[in-house]
Amino acid sequence: MEPYKHPLFLKFIVYFNRNQDYFECHEVLEEYWKSIPNYSKEHPLTAYILLATGLYHWRRSNFNGAYRTLLKAERRFLDFPKFHEAFTHGIDYVRLLDNTNQAVEKVKKAEPFSSFQLSLNSDELNALVDETAASMHLLPLNSDTVIHKHMLRDRNDILAEREKKKGRPL
Repeated sequence: MEPYKHPLFLKFIVYFNRNQDYFECHEVLEEYWKSIPNYSKEHPLTAYILLATGLYHWRRSNFNGAYRTLLKAERRFLDFPKFHEAFTHGIDYVRLLDNTNQAVEKVKKAEPFSSFQLSLNSDELNALVDETAASMHLLPLNSDTVIHKHMLRDRNDILAEREKKKGRPL
């Protein structure tokens, strides 16, 4: 399956472009990434995960975290043409790189958050994204729930999983 046709990558695009829910972008792509045998931090999906994470930090005025994270994303995107071309299919790679670079520069100057969309250059991908979006419930754009999601969610399952991995009783 081509990466951009994966259901979790389609959800990532919906969250990124439709309501800027960068936290959910991270969540769905992390799930996709971890489903890949022998996944590593060098995998191309991590560039998109870092992009969403950096934008999440920037919107919350965490300029240091945003800068470091977006810079890592930009560096990984630079490798795409040589090593990960499949992860640019359907996406305007030049615009993605330019938008990421602009975000890095704006964050470096501590400018206010400004979003951008992943520009899609494939009718097939646009149709798949529309189809995916139709079955999703999206939170309102710029709502506190979207902007501060990590602070408002129930973390009990995450903490329990962490303790389980450490071998501690729940």
